[in-house]
Amino acid sequence: MSQQKYVGVWPVMLTPFDTKGEIDWASLERLVDWYIDAGVHGLFAACQSSEMFYLSDEETQALTCFIVEKADGRVPVVASGHTATALSQQKEQLQAMASTGVDGVIMISNRLAQVGESDDKALETLQSLTHAVPKEIDLGIYECPYPYKRLLSEEIVEWCAQSNRFTFIKDTCCSLPLIERRLALSKGSRLHLANANSQTLLASFQAGCQAYSGVMANFHPELYVWLYENWQDKPEQAALLADYLSTAAMTETLDYPACAKYHQRLIGNFATLVCRSRNSSQFENSFFPSAVNSMTALGENMKKWLSLN
Repeated sequence: MSQQKYVGVWPVMLTPFDTKGEIDWASLERLVDWYIDAGVHGLFAACQSSEMFYLSDEETQALTCFIVEKADGRVPVVASGHTATALSQQKEQLQAMASTGVDGVIMISNRLAQVGESDDKALETLQSLTHAVPKEIDLGIYECPYPYKRLLSEEIVEWCAQSNRFTFIKDTCCSLPLIERRLALSKGSRLHLANANSQTLLASFQAGCQAYSGVMANFHPELYVWLYENWQDKPEQAALLADYLSTAAMTETLDYPACAKYHQRLIGNFATLVCRSRNSSQFENSFFPSAVNSMTALGENMKKWLSLN
């Protein structure tokens, strides 16, 4: 069971805020149900899409506890909230997250070493943090692009695979050859790669990758679920769907996460598109809403074509 627990589609969860910038718990509950009703296989809470760098540790813990409670065992939940720089504070954050009831705690690769520091330093920090988290909690790493992007070295991937603690890498390398190399390094272990990149997704599935964890699951998770579950048996449809998903994923450049919150408001889950990570007040004065609407309409046609509606 543990081998199959961290596969499938894992949305990187948004955090809804009210007009005062506080967490909107009613909207968050609707969001959890919406993901699960779409057939996703797990939830990634307290991540960059959740605006975790703009939440206090107390808010992050409350947010994660709420999501675990509302998921209610229907799908597994992993979470990060790993934002600190000082090693002692990082340990406190990860230990607190481990106590929320999540299935796995996700470390952020750029917290393991500062810009310009070596991969050896990153591995040293990783080993120290691993020992600080209770052994019964699964672990993962996310190559978060903020505040800077640190891709994992082969040595780190190999160490994670051999440790028997790590089950989940949210891979943002966007490189099929590198994904293939990482798959080879983790073969036979508990470690799964969750590709975040829509453009390489189908090819990565064909290479042996078994999970997707990207921002576009905040728009049309059903389509990613269909691709994951059907790409082998229905290759021609999968190829056409992958072409759509690859193109639609360009939407994430349109002031994300405001564009995703706009979509969530449009479908009735969110009350606002308020963000803490950026000023979203001018979003609707741009061409962005029209682009999101067009992408959504095409996505609805794809769902009809696949008999998902």
